[in-house]
Amino acid sequence: MDGIKVLVSMPITAEYKEQFARALPEAAFTFARFTDLDAQQLAGFDLVVGNPGEETLSQLTGMKLLQLNSSGVAEHYLAHGRQHPELVLCSASGAYGQGISEHMVAALLTLMKRLHLYRDAMKEGAWQSLGSVRSPRGLRVLVVGAGSIGTAFARLMQGLGSHTTGLRRRPGGDREGFDELYTIDQLEAQLPLADVVAMALPETPDTINLMDGGKFRLMKEGSYLLNVGRGSAVNQEALLEALRSGRLAGASIDVTTPEPLPADHPLWQEPNLLLTPHISGYYHLKATHDQVVAIACHNLAAWPQGPYQSLVDYQTGYRKR
Repeated sequence: MDGIKVLVSMPITAEYKEQFARALPEAAFTFARFTDLDAQQLAGFDLVVGNPGEETLSQLTGMKLLQLNSSGVAEHYLAHGRQHPELVLCSASGAYGQGISEHMVAALLTLMKRLHLYRDAMKEGAWQSLGSVRSPRGLRVLVVGAGSIGTAFARLMQGLGSHTTGLRRRPGGDREGFDELYTIDQLEAQLPLADVVAMALPETPDTINLMDGGKFRLMKEGSYLLNVGRGSAVNQEALLEALRSGRLAGASIDVTTPEPLPADHPLWQEPNLLLTPHISGYYHLKATHDQVVAIACHNLAAWPQGPYQSLVDYQTGYRKR
């Protein structure tokens, strides 16, 4: 590994620097933001950790492995990989299950116990009951996107007494966390049965606008929607209508289109919506940061022979099985 140059462009600590150095002791590491480096410097790196923008990506001409720090894989990475099939592209899929699933459960319980409304009432000094609440015990939870995040959420909901159904692209695979497991083409059949619909999908041509007005009309009256995947999977006008009509008792979205959501967008004012600024993952939970670094270190050490964790399939955008 003599002469290998590695760029790490992500939030880093002394602990993580030591971890990277142990993974590839003979390599020369640079820890810097992409924007702090010029084109000539960028062209000199062999292995890269981070999420470069499109312009930066085109300047990484010597790159042989790109380790993303995100679970989802944007289209410009896939397009670049198709043009450079020799490039090893890995995501951080598998790192975000704990942090995001815990966020989802917290948001759902907040909505079902009306804690968001009591929080709002505090501003008025209003000491009053806001009515009945619900329990997760006995609820039917539909998880659309039964990957690592969806599976982690399903396990937590099973622990709270819910019945969990998962939808994934392909049949088979691990059933842990799910009472039932189907393919995504069963979405319309499953929506009317669900008390909670939890979406944890990447952005692909098949997922854009997946939850449109027709799908919301299939949902059970008084049900809940959670979305932690990509904002493009949910038609926001249809979501607004479903909340205002009472079709949904509540919704929690950590992702929007666009991001950031404009301050004057009507979704900000919906009382039964929890809207968070794409923070369920990232590095707010140290365990997530630890896992991203661990995956990156494994893949750097595995290059060039492999095997790799979360190796990306350029055709689907998902990790290879």
